[in-house]
Amino acid sequence: MNRNNGNAYLDMELLRFTTAGSVDDGKSTLIGRLLYDSKSIFEDQYEAIKLTSEKRGEDHVNLALLTDGLRAEREQGITIDVAYRYFATPKRKFIIADTPGHIQYTRNMVTGASTANLAIILVDARKGIVEQTKRHAFIAALLGIPHLVMCVNKMDLVDYDQKVFETIKKHFQGFASKLNIQDIQFIPISALHGDNVVDKSEKMPWYGGPSLLYLLETIHIGSDLNLVDCRFPVQYVIRPQSDDYHDYRGYAGRIAGGIFKPGDKVMVLPSGFTTRIKSIDGPEGPVKEAFAPMSVSIRIEDDLDISRGDMIVRENNRPMVCQDIDIMVCWMNPKKLQLNGKYTVRHTTKEARCVVKKIHYKVDVNTLHRNQDDLEVGMNDIARISIRTTQPFFIDKYQINRITGSMILIDEGTHETVGAGMVF
Repeated sequence: MNRNNGNAYLDMELLRFTTAGSVDDGKSTLIGRLLYDSKSIFEDQYEAIKLTSEKRGEDHVNLALLTDGLRAEREQGITIDVAYRYFATPKRKFIIADTPGHIQYTRNMVTGASTANLAIILVDARKGIVEQTKRHAFIAALLGIPHLVMCVNKMDLVDYDQKVFETIKKHFQGFASKLNIQDIQFIPISALHGDNVVDKSEKMPWYGGPSLLYLLETIHIGSDLNLVDCRFPVQYVIRPQSDDYHDYRGYAGRIAGGIFKPGDKVMVLPSGFTTRIKSIDGPEGPVKEAFAPMSVSIRIEDDLDISRGDMIVRENNRPMVCQDIDIMVCWMNPKKLQLNGKYTVRHTTKEARCVVKKIHYKVDVNTLHRNQDDLEVGMNDIARISIRTTQPFFIDKYQINRITGSMILIDEGTHETVGAGMVF
């Protein structure tokens, strides 16, 4: 495995990406190939899957077995839950969310993709763009994933034909023009044989772009986070009350947006009081500036009443403060969404109760049509709803900030997370 020592390794940039595709498009094989060819698996792991492949009578080492970890997945040959995998190269660290392709696991895909910088959608070169391809692209766009990579897989089964690749590319570009996706790249690959996965393939000289791993290592993600709108949800008030830190009062949390520096004039919500930042402490000590997604403790010059759920922002750049909120919700529970139903809503570090005031429409994730006739929202459905909260929330639109623009709904009786919402 690739392991670098010291702070250089810890400071390496982290890319989170998710994979999606129809059944048998080769997601698990692709991830297995990435792990194997980038030397990110141990020899005993490889020997184990080699032995399993031989027992199953397969004529090659089935790299998909590296990721299909659940017994039920191996028996059915499909992915049924989100599987997270970690690997690193000398250039970057990666976390992969391998998500299911079936429509009945839409909620699992939403879970795996919610924090991703990039989404890889696999397309079978023989089948082209299918309904599930469109559904996965729609969910990626809905979740605001900045970068989309369309991997046209199984090119070996169409004799590495450029026309097949170009036809699929043109077809998807026509569909994607309806979606708000900032960056789309297309790569022809064979996950089984490794063509254009880690190394460029000699079998497709007509393709002039990068291999998949090179793209993952070099794609710019520094501007994916919102570094303009300053948002600091307070998670915890630190008061050691020890001899060394007798007067220390810091407000700890993870920065959700913008850049904070000592001396900055800031406003505290909901009180509206203004003050200045006295100092900022990170895990290693004082820092000169802090930005998303750093976890820090902020000290201020004035003695204000600040507690968990409050938010530190700029005076002239505030989030929306409201109780009536429109969200797109992905429903995650077998128990249906109840109109006028009461739920706990959790947003950044703030929690309150809410009531569902209106269900506007459901989205047909295959056709993108809005269904206003059937308003019964069940598991894996995506719908636009209006809620009213018992306390004001400090929110941004999801397209502006994925952290302050998202929330979850919780069943008050079972304490289960029943819905994931995005503010629009």
